[in-house]
Amino acid sequence: MPHYVRLFWVLFFFAAAPAAADRLATGTPASVGFASDRLQRLTEALQGEIGKGTMPGAVLMIQRNGKVAYFEALGVQDPERKTPMRKDAIFRIYSMSKPITTTAAMMLVEQGRLALADPVQKYLPEFKDVQVGEEKPDKTLELVAPRRPMSVQDLMRHTAGLTYGFFGEGAVKKAYREANLDAGDPSTAEFVARLAKLPLVYQPGTTWDYSHATDVLGRVVEVVAGKPLSAAFREMLFEPLGMTDTSFYLEDPSKYPRLAEPFAADRSIGAGAVLNDPREVRKYESGGGGLLSTAADYARFLSMLANGGELDGKRYLSPKTVAYMTSDHMGDVIKRGPYDLVGPGYKFGLGFAVRTEAGVSPLAGSPGDFTWGGAAGTYFWVDPKEKMFVVFMMQAPSKRGPLRPLLRDMVYAAMVE
Repeated sequence: MPHYVRLFWVLFFFAAAPAAADRLATGTPASVGFASDRLQRLTEALQGEIGKGTMPGAVLMIQRNGKVAYFEALGVQDPERKTPMRKDAIFRIYSMSKPITTTAAMMLVEQGRLALADPVQKYLPEFKDVQVGEEKPDKTLELVAPRRPMSVQDLMRHTAGLTYGFFGEGAVKKAYREANLDAGDPSTAEFVARLAKLPLVYQPGTTWDYSHATDVLGRVVEVVAGKPLSAAFREMLFEPLGMTDTSFYLEDPSKYPRLAEPFAADRSIGAGAVLNDPREVRKYESGGGGLLSTAADYARFLSMLANGGELDGKRYLSPKTVAYMTSDHMGDVIKRGPYDLVGPGYKFGLGFAVRTEAGVSPLAGSPGDFTWGGAAGTYFWVDPKEKMFVVFMMQAPSKRGPLRPLLRDMVYAAMVE
C-alpha cells in the first residue's frame, strides 16, 4: 500500500476517535486497595533512578478493579531537548507487539479462519521445504528434514524452530546474522520469504527459543485477513479499542514531538542493532517488534484481556480463549533454549510468559499473572488474581532488566488490601 494512501486511512479512522486516556476510569488509591504513601515511595524510587541517570523518564500506570490508581509521567521525554515527559508520550514497544499479533491471530481462530494445529506452510507455502540445521562436532552444518511441520501454535509459543540471530552462537544463528533479513526496504512478505530460506535451529515443537516466530505469525494474519498487518490491526483492535496512537510508524508528523527518546549513549538493543527511527516509514510491519504505543493505548488492550476479552460492551475474544492463551503451553515436553527469557516460575503461553508458581521467581506476583516486555525498556504484567495490570513505558534499553524487579516489588508493596 503506498505511504500516502496508508496515511489517508490512518487519519480517516482516527481523526474523530477519542484518545485512549479519555476513556480511563480513575479511582483513588485507597478505593482499589493501594496505600497512597506507598505509591509515593514508588514515585520517589523512579525519580531517584532518573536522578542517577538510569533512564531519561518514564510513564507508569497501575489499574485495579477497572480503575486507574496511579498514572504518572516522570523525568524527560527527550533528554537532548530536555522536553518534560508527558502522559501521552509515544514509545517504541518492540516485543510488546507480540501479544497484540497473537491476539489478532486468536481472533481469526475464533472466526474459524485459522487453527492452531495448522501447518504454517498451509498459509505460507515458502516454508514447505524448510530444513533443520544440525551442527556436527566439527562445526559443519547438516540439513535434515523436520520431523513435523511447524504449526501456528508453534509460532505463538516460540517453538517453531525459528530463532533470532543475536541470542547465542552456532552455525544457524550465524546464518541469521549474515542473512541481512531487513536489508533494503522489504515488505513483510519479502522479509518472511527471506526467513524461510534459512534453516531452523531446532526441530519444531521441541525447544523454546525467542525468535522471529511472531513476525511470521503477523504474515499469517495478513494472508488470512487479506490485507496488510497495519490494516488488520486497525480494524480488529486499534479502532474499536480507541488505540489512536498505536501504529508501526509515525505517519502523522504532528505526533513527532511526542516520541520518547533514550540517552544518546543508550540506543543499542543488542547485537549491533539500535533503536529505530519510526518517523522513517518503511514497508516492513513487524508483528514481533514493530509497534509504537502509549501507556493509555496499551492499557486499553490490557483492559480487554484482563476483562476476559470484552471491553465497553464489545467482545474481542471469548473468556475461554483468553484463559487458554494465558495457560502453560510448554508443559514438561518443551525444553528451554540456552537463553531462557521466560525465567524461573514461569512458562510460556500464547504470546505471553505465564506464572505457574507463587514462589520460585525472584519477581513478585501471583500464579496466573502474564507478562512481557520490549527491548527498549517497556514492560507490562496482568495479575488476574488481583484484578490488576501495570504498564511501564521508558526508552532505556540497557536498564530494562534492573528496573522490572523494582517495579514488581514496589507495586505489590503498595497493595494493602
